[in-house]
Formats: sequence, structure tokens, C-alpha cells
Amino acid sequence: MADDPTIAAARDVLAHGLDELRRGVAGLTVDELNARPAGGDTNPVAVIVAHALGSTHSWLGVATGAPLPPRDRPAEFRTVAGDGFADEVEDGIAACLALLGDATFDPGREGFAPWRTDGADEPVTAAFALLHAVAHLGEHVGHLHMTRELLRPGG
Repeated sequence: MADDPTIAAARDVLAHGLDELRRGVAGLTVDELNARPAGGDTNPVAVIVAHALGSTHSWLGVATGAPLPPRDRPAEFRTVAGDGFADEVEDGIAACLALLGDATFDPGREGFAPWRTDGADEPVTAAFALLHAVAHLGEHVGHLHMTRELLRPGG
């Protein structure tokens, strides 16, 4: 229901976070997208963005009762960006926003998040899924900003 104030608010907050993902990859070379400027086992921009989009899309599916997208969570952490990465990001952003376009929101509806590393067989409410989608995206936008700052200090 497009007029639902909860969905409208979530759409606004998520749209801002998704736009931050878009801006975070803008202008980066393929080498920069795949670099680990903090070293070691840290995540490059490409991994952060792939995981943020995969997670957001999946949690929004639970929140809205939409069919869950196919998801390979471990593969998100093995992402290596190529020349078409910016287009993949745009596709991911569009898919997330589309879930909120005609969403009906029943905060108490329960669903499952099979990708969870703990409690995958325990239901969560739509309210939990929506709030988790918003919070988790925000967390990864912060990671993206820090990683980008390490790649291009001051820029």
C-alpha cells in the first residue's frame, strides 16, 4: 500500500542509503572497487556494496511478503567488480526500491530469513525485517564511506 506511512518513511530512508551506495562507487576504477585499503581480511568497496544490496533486497522481501530473491550470502563476500559493476549497482537499487513501490505492510506478518547465520529457522516479523533492512544498510553505508576515505583521502 503506497500510502502506508511506515513504508513511505522506509522508502525515503532507504532511498537515501541506496543513493549513498551509488555515490560510493561513482568514479572509482575497477582496481579501487576491489582494493582492500585497510589490508588483510577487510572488505573492498565492491564487497560492501554487493552485500548491502543483497541483504537489503532480501530483508525487504521478508518485510513486504514478496518472494525472496535468490541469494548466495557467502558469494557476496567474494565479489570482484568488473567494468559493469555500476550497472549492477543500479539494478540492485531499482530492485530494492521496487519492493516498496506497491508494498502492503502488515507489521506482525511473519516470514523466514534462510540466509541468517543464526536462527534461520525462526520466523521474524515484517516490522523486524523492515527495521533490520534500514539499520543494516546504514551500517554498510558507513563502512563504504570509511573504505572510500582510505582509498582517496580527502576526496
